[in-house]
Amino acid sequence: MHTRLEPRKPTRRRVPLWDNARWIAITLVVIGHGILPLIGESNSAYSVYLFIYSFHVAVFVTVSGYFAKSGPPNARALKQVLTDIVFPFLIFETIWTVIRWVLGGEFAIDYTTASWTLWFLIALAIWRIVLPYLVLLRFPLLIAIAISIGAGYTETIDSTFALTRTFGMLPFFVFGWKLRQWQLTGRWLELRTAVAWRWRAGAIVLFALVLAFMPMTIETLRDLKLRRFMLYDESYEAIGYDEPWSGGIRLVLLVTAMVLAVAFLVLMPRGAHWFTSFGGATMYIYLLHTFVLYPFRETELLAGDQPFWVLPAMILFCIGISIVLSLKPVRRVFRPLVEPRARWLFRPEPSTATGTLVLPPDPERH
Repeated sequence: MHTRLEPRKPTRRRVPLWDNARWIAITLVVIGHGILPLIGESNSAYSVYLFIYSFHVAVFVTVSGYFAKSGPPNARALKQVLTDIVFPFLIFETIWTVIRWVLGGEFAIDYTTASWTLWFLIALAIWRIVLPYLVLLRFPLLIAIAISIGAGYTETIDSTFALTRTFGMLPFFVFGWKLRQWQLTGRWLELRTAVAWRWRAGAIVLFALVLAFMPMTIETLRDLKLRRFMLYDESYEAIGYDEPWSGGIRLVLLVTAMVLAVAFLVLMPRGAHWFTSFGGATMYIYLLHTFVLYPFRETELLAGDQPFWVLPAMILFCIGISIVLSLKPVRRVFRPLVEPRARWLFRPEPSTATGTLVLPPDPERH
């Protein structure tokens, strides 16, 4: 009796470096959100906050851009935009609408204005759609930087559909795509450990300088409203800068963040560690951690001057949140919300009568 063996589809091998970077970057996102209530009264908390925000969003967006496809989108890619981004956005925006209503707010469904962290899903969808067109041009990164700086000069671009942040952070997404085109990952992974540590030593010095700079100049940074610039969510005029050179501040922040993002990636372990598998759960952490931190954001629990131990305690608490939300039981429970397949919404036929739409084959139907 002969058994016919079906050829196995090759599976993509995950690179531990990128999973390590994903999880540590999303953990920094959680920490940044967790210590936010402390920054008004604590210079130490504000220094840590500015240090994190000087690079962590850039890293998160850069990694997303690194894995983005820049070729003509096929039906599978279009379907992934819906299942990975659009559907989760609609689900979680609806959940936040209900929560605000239950807590006494007005019941108003508004999918044009993202709740808290959901702006990233809108921006990610737009970046993925725009990238194939942008890379047709000769200098996509320089064009993205020009778009980002130029967008800050007009107040007509606002937070509707997260456009301020979408335009403002576009360079990081394109920068991630460029890193892949430069094919640096393979060379970095093959680099001898001794040589790699020379680069890491430089990265450590760079981060140490940034970390020392923040508390030394914290009052000046408050006066300059640096935090509002780092959020990329307002025009320069809204922040209080109507000078022609205001875009130069954003340019400096963009370039600095890109350099720090590379330094961050250089510091990432190249091999697998206990947290490496958590790198596949970043969207769960991103979408769910806000529910845990919501009481701290909306109550006076951390208002006013706090004891010195509250800052490190919140940092450890946020790391714990990131670990718990990475666990398989949590992912299993919340998968229908974070990764909705929604097969019932898609056409069962592979194409239209005119052949203008070709759907990817569903492996579970074969």
